[in-house]
Amino acid sequence: MNNFEYCVPTRVIFGRDTHKNIGELIAGYGFKKILVHFGGGSVKESGLLDQVEDSLKSHGIEYVLLGGVRPNPGLGLAMEGINLCRKENVQFILAVGGGSVIDSAKCMADGVLNPDIDPWDYFMKKAVPGKALPHGNILTLSASGSETSLSCVITKEEEGLKRGFNSPTHRPLFAVLNPELTFTVNKFQTGCGTVDIMMHTLERYLGGATKDTPLTDRIAEGLLTSVMEAGEKADKNPADYEARATLMWAGSLSHDGLTGLGRDYLMQVHQLEHELSGLYPDIAHGAGLSALFCSWARYVCNDAPMRFAQLAVRVFNQEMDFENPVYTALKGIDRLEAYFKSLDMPVSLQELNSGITQEDFILMANKCSSNGEKTLTGIRELGREDMIEIYRMAF
Repeated sequence: MNNFEYCVPTRVIFGRDTHKNIGELIAGYGFKKILVHFGGGSVKESGLLDQVEDSLKSHGIEYVLLGGVRPNPGLGLAMEGINLCRKENVQFILAVGGGSVIDSAKCMADGVLNPDIDPWDYFMKKAVPGKALPHGNILTLSASGSETSLSCVITKEEEGLKRGFNSPTHRPLFAVLNPELTFTVNKFQTGCGTVDIMMHTLERYLGGATKDTPLTDRIAEGLLTSVMEAGEKADKNPADYEARATLMWAGSLSHDGLTGLGRDYLMQVHQLEHELSGLYPDIAHGAGLSALFCSWARYVCNDAPMRFAQLAVRVFNQEMDFENPVYTALKGIDRLEAYFKSLDMPVSLQELNSGITQEDFILMANKCSSNGEKTLTGIRELGREDMIEIYRMAF
């Protein structure tokens, strides 16, 4: 087991109707003026934004609104929000939405208090935010885990670059998690969320050569099993509260660090997918992951067959073939792929219907590898040619 530090300071308020107390919650911290950040029309159409505004007004909290966040959130809107927060002397940012809204709020929070630094420099690892505006969230989509994580991913639209970085400034002050707010999430987005939750744990579980993490392994395996069961139930019955509750809580736990403690933290498939949805922003992140993951797994499993075989046995109920562990590993990958299909999630790039071509593989691999100068560390180190081959296999 590797050395690790684990600190998740985000206050979690979980359960039915919890979002209705948002005004009281924010007033308790002493904030007088806030920015409410959100995405498209669903927050308005559902009445959630009205409920938030009413609660804020009833506790004397001034607020300004900024909507328009899209999937794969862009730097342009975040910069608009940074300027708005400075102009209005905002003390706190409240994100109302899913991971895209929360990541946009995190980028804004980093930028507001650091006027002399281009926020994109953080994503390019040229600078580190020393401070940030406090922020919290009301979650409406179980997927990214951004509600409690220290990660933030943003796309610079004009360059088609999607990049992320981790920082303690990204830990929200609080996260309000009401599973009822996810009842209206459609089948496709529910499937994307289920995939994303699983990937955050699977990429930690399969991230490197670390050995002897039995407790962390069992936590990860238990979460994966629970998410698969809940994802199937929510797919069939969108208003199943217990299934939605499991997905929502698992989403937070899958990306706050818990399921990878003591292990290498290496997210190869996420980095490959970032190039995909950076180039084609209409691709949902979870769909991109499901299209790539099993091809990646088949490409690298020979380098760690016992690790993949353990996953196959413990999570996908395969019998262990000790004479041929690769066979067991591949059967487990087949079972995972079948599960994605059962949720109508894509398992190939062509199923994304994005217009992607084989010529794009070189472009994406060049971006991911910095034109061949960088490799992705993991169970198997991936260079530029490896990346192209994985994209090809997934096509």
